[in-house]
Amino acid sequence: MAEAHQAVAFQFTITPEGIDLQLSYQALNQIYLSGVRSWKKRVSRMRNRVIKGVYPASPSSWLFVVIAILATMYMRSDPSMGLITKIQQHLPLRYTNTHNTEDTTALVSLSNTLLWLSLILALRFCLKLLLSYHQWMFEQHGRVSNVTKVWVVSRFSTFRKPLLYSYQTSLPHLPVPAIRDTLSRYLQSVRPLLTDPEFKRMTKLANHFEANLGNRLQRYLRLKALWATNYVSDWWEEYIYLRSRCPLMVNSNYYGMVTSFSLNCSLENCAKSFAILSLSSRRAKLRIKNLSNISPLFLLCTVIPLCAAQCERMFNTTRTPGVETDVLQHWQDSEFVVVYHKGRYFRLWVYRAGRLLSPREIEHQMQRILDDPSPPKPGEDKLGALTAGDRIPWAQMRKQYFSSGINKRSLDAIERAAFFVTLDEEEQGMRGEDPAGNLDRYAKSLLHGKCYDRWFDKSFSIVIYKNGKSGLNAEHSWADAPTVAHLWEYTLATDAFQLGYTEDGHCKGEVDRSLPQPQRLVWDIPSEAQVCSSLAVAQALADDVDCHVFPFRDFGKGRIKKLRISPDAYIQIGLQLAYYRDRGGFCLTYEASMTRLFREGRTETVRSCSNESTAFVKALEDGEAEEQCRRLFRLASERHQNLYRMAMTGAGIDRHLFCLYVVSKYLGVESPFLKEVLSEPWRLSTSQTPVQQMELFDLKNHPDFISLGGGFGPVADDGYGVSYIIVGEDMINFHVSSKYSCSDTDSHRFGAQISKALQDIMTLLSADTKTSLSSKGAAQPQAKKLL
Repeated sequence: MAEAHQAVAFQFTITPEGIDLQLSYQALNQIYLSGVRSWKKRVSRMRNRVIKGVYPASPSSWLFVVIAILATMYMRSDPSMGLITKIQQHLPLRYTNTHNTEDTTALVSLSNTLLWLSLILALRFCLKLLLSYHQWMFEQHGRVSNVTKVWVVSRFSTFRKPLLYSYQTSLPHLPVPAIRDTLSRYLQSVRPLLTDPEFKRMTKLANHFEANLGNRLQRYLRLKALWATNYVSDWWEEYIYLRSRCPLMVNSNYYGMVTSFSLNCSLENCAKSFAILSLSSRRAKLRIKNLSNISPLFLLCTVIPLCAAQCERMFNTTRTPGVETDVLQHWQDSEFVVVYHKGRYFRLWVYRAGRLLSPREIEHQMQRILDDPSPPKPGEDKLGALTAGDRIPWAQMRKQYFSSGINKRSLDAIERAAFFVTLDEEEQGMRGEDPAGNLDRYAKSLLHGKCYDRWFDKSFSIVIYKNGKSGLNAEHSWADAPTVAHLWEYTLATDAFQLGYTEDGHCKGEVDRSLPQPQRLVWDIPSEAQVCSSLAVAQALADDVDCHVFPFRDFGKGRIKKLRISPDAYIQIGLQLAYYRDRGGFCLTYEASMTRLFREGRTETVRSCSNESTAFVKALEDGEAEEQCRRLFRLASERHQNLYRMAMTGAGIDRHLFCLYVVSKYLGVESPFLKEVLSEPWRLSTSQTPVQQMELFDLKNHPDFISLGGGFGPVADDGYGVSYIIVGEDMINFHVSSKYSCSDTDSHRFGAQISKALQDIMTLLSADTKTSLSSKGAAQPQAKKLL
């Protein structure tokens, strides 16, 4: 009862002598420290808003401008060029003819503030113009134009060190492509997938759409682009994610793995592993909240900033279910996480007296949860299945049973937590007698677990296994995978290279033994029928997923780049070859590309199945001459790179057509063309997990400390989901998913086809290199004879 006594700030009794107050100074001290910490955060947020708001200038530049102008005025000159006189004419009479020094100083300060704000707007406009230049992306290596050279020099030579969100207001808006260009690119993308009569019919539909409804819809879209920050992102978030009524698990959420070797994989239990990962994540949160400690994300070193808007909802965010649409809820701050262990939920505070707990203290608290012998209450252990099933039953259940009382308080704790943690009783990883099978089971466990031991609504959940291995499961609507991967890289690097463990195997740091016990969340579940129903839906979905993860070690990006080929283009063409061999044809292929060069940008689709890639695959499979195959491969690679660049720079196809479709629905008109386009299945859905924080890893000496990436479920019932990460110079890790219920797909078979396709292409291209070298060697003796 000691904790309960300390929680009361004071007690009082009434006696004949009066009122006797019994103050608890420790509790009052905690209240004081909490208030101080709260005010510090407010001041820090206000400071960061000011710094971000005046970028690319600084707050101190205002004082410099004022002093400089005052100095020139005392030298009998008017640097404001009549601005002060204009201001005096609009002031009350007592200011107009005054020679008072204080009034003059006030007028000068006001005019200089206006001048300073004007300069900030001008600088911001210039910066936006610089960031709107994207031609650098389309220029060949070694053939950079003079315009691009001047642009690079301008970017490097301007402006002070930025914070995380400094560039937000200077990023260009996503442009709306011309409807004729989008339709032309669309027809080109589907040409290899359609027969001549089918292509003729689709061309007719597209032309009719452009001549009639298309231009009308385009006008509405351009109007939105003028008014909104991004004409795609809000509709994309709402209609693609939040309005979907199917389960989040497998269909939307994705997973991330740890490194192939990490310090936490040899631990005897998961308490220490969670302590390190939790502290690393909290430190990442502090870096994001305290903007002075983190820089923006860039392309080309520090030249091209990426939009950081997705980072805002990384922590303290949950997706709450609704009957028609879900809602993303984000809270300003949270000082605790929620932990699930053996069917029970615990609130674990990671702050005390305004300070972040040490790794050893978090380990101590985690061990208390592991040692807690209390059983789960009826219905509590499988409660998480509600987040794994269909959204409408969960919304109805939430409204009926979780809108008041203890259930609401416990649910609020989960939803307001910084993130969710699962202490899994199983052991997972990549080692043992069956490393390949273990890797597949590891992926499936991270993707769906037991269907009730994850909280799929949270922005992300960390999973810690009994043997210390870990991973995460992330909800998709609030952000895309690169944002979560950025956090995960930081967490793993902090684990491996900064925090670490003592010689006796414990986390570093001291323990305050007066820490209160983790708080057990209490539930009153009157009906378990809906929980069981949601679990049945989720279990059927999980059992149908066929996951296969494999490292491709024959070569990596190092050898590919020596051939002067984009590694991503090489892999994507390899996937086309693998799919053709697996299914005997081609399919509409989705490759995710970011549009974060623009404000609030998310993703665009690269339609990787092109005329050039299909021509190469057919030539190779038909046994045409190697020289011809190599030429076609080069053309396919260049075409893919161009498609990727166009998607990144706002000239994609699918987001534009999607928004036109949404406008048509608002207007209540039907478009046969748009309806057919948006109903086309993506039987091959692909994505690359980027390695972004190279400064955190010494890849040469520690190549095994990069994450093995992550994966997702198949988009189409008869298709494949393929995610890959380029690990160092000599390995590519693939995550393949499909459904057992489809007899035409097999993840392991497709994985084998991917490996063979990559090897065959390398054999083809290497033969050209060997021929060139041998011809050079033969030419050298000849030259000597001539001499």
